[in-house]
Amino acid sequence: MNKKHLMIGLITAGFFASCNTPTETNEATTTETDTTEVVVEETEEETNDVNQTSFGPEKVDTTNALSTSELLAQFEGKTELEATFKAEIHETCSKAGCWVNIQKEDGETFMVRFKDHFTIPVDTEPGTIAYLTGKAIQDTVTVDLQRHFLEDANAPQEEIDAITEVKYAMTFIADGIEIVR
Repeated sequence: MNKKHLMIGLITAGFFASCNTPTETNEATTTETDTTEVVVEETEEETNDVNQTSFGPEKVDTTNALSTSELLAQFEGKTELEATFKAEIHETCSKAGCWVNIQKEDGETFMVRFKDHFTIPVDTEPGTIAYLTGKAIQDTVTVDLQRHFLEDANAPQEEIDAITEVKYAMTFIADGIEIVR
């Protein structure tokens, strides 16, 4: 642990030293050579296991999962609801896999964002069944954020430009997702 702190300290000091702008003087400057040995711990490379089905900081207990329609019925008239539900993924963020859309019975969708910005594979296909655990909230979605989500979904520019109003809708913030493969 001390090696990590030393490493962080050295990197920080080097960053600040490199950010100083030289002042114009006529004096000769001297250069000191830093001979401190830096030990870097190798970290395990992040790998994407194609067989991985569980994502996020929380393990999903699928035993008492609600259906999407049950989740929406229980959320009716509320501003927050802790829940686990089973749904069919309608769309996945194509840039980073940091959100999914779930289709409701009326054809509309609601967004599931992932707490602490964890991600799932971007190639998760529409129609994939998943269990999600977290909190449904009433959320104000700004024009910029709505446009950002459309850009992530590779929507046509005219659809992105058509967003001109803030939206107040249910969003689900997932702590974990279990994808059925």
